[in-house]
Amino acid sequence: MAAGGAYRPARPAALDPPAVRLVLITIALGFLGLFIFIPVIAVFAEAFRDGAEAYFAAIADPEARSAIRLTLMTAAIAVPLNVLFGLAAALAIARFEFPGKLALSTLIDLPFVVSPVIGGMIFVLLLGVHTPIGGWLYDHGIKIIFAEPGIVLATTFVTFPFVARELIPIMQAAGSDEEEAALVLGAGGWQTFFRVTIPNVKWGLLYGMVLCNARAMGDFGAVSVVSGHIRGQTVTMPLQVEILYNDYHFAAAFAVSSLLTLLAIATLAAKALLTRRVAPAASARKDDPDELRNFP
Repeated sequence: MAAGGAYRPARPAALDPPAVRLVLITIALGFLGLFIFIPVIAVFAEAFRDGAEAYFAAIADPEARSAIRLTLMTAAIAVPLNVLFGLAAALAIARFEFPGKLALSTLIDLPFVVSPVIGGMIFVLLLGVHTPIGGWLYDHGIKIIFAEPGIVLATTFVTFPFVARELIPIMQAAGSDEEEAALVLGAGGWQTFFRVTIPNVKWGLLYGMVLCNARAMGDFGAVSVVSGHIRGQTVTMPLQVEILYNDYHFAAAFAVSSLLTLLAIATLAAKALLTRRVAPAASARKDDPDELRNFP
């Protein structure tokens, strides 16, 4: 990066010897083949090993359909919750100075450094039926652990850094000039938020939502602790894969795994499309402040 924050153009490939380029490309493709392409092909090959009829029968199984429903429902709840938290945390950190700002910025990364299993155990210790809070809730007909609310809480915990971490640097780079100008021109707080703040960060927000959704659908550790593995009720797709595999239903396990793989591929495609929109826009912002108003 050049002085002043402007991005330098990529180094011309012609400056590197052909042998160096060949070695680097070979290493990269070798790792992709070994750790990505071959495992993905193996998943689909095993899923269809007994034929298409057995594959679709495994997907249509009531327990599998329940796992798919619960996974999608959990992601549909956790992602909006993380959007609310991410917007609030990013605005607070990027726009204000307050006691505890450094602590808030640090604690946002807690789910990145704490094992998901520990995250699940935290909720069991806080909200289990044998704890004061969990026992009181259970006596009033509210069950958290070994029920769907616990799965949503655990998933929200392990995914809440994603949106905030995408928005904080974008808001810090954009600054508050446009928002202040809107307020001076007579716009209200909510009008400024929806007409200025959100349009300026929308691609980063969508990017964070994609990553958050991918983690929410694929989480295993925290959900495994709080779910209780009640078949047809508190089992998500990753847990269903484990159950089927442990029961030696390998083809069915790989069939459910293939659905998760397809969701992952769709997430990567969305991530790639958003990256193509975010990078040029961010570069334009850094190179020309006047472009800020034209940011899509």
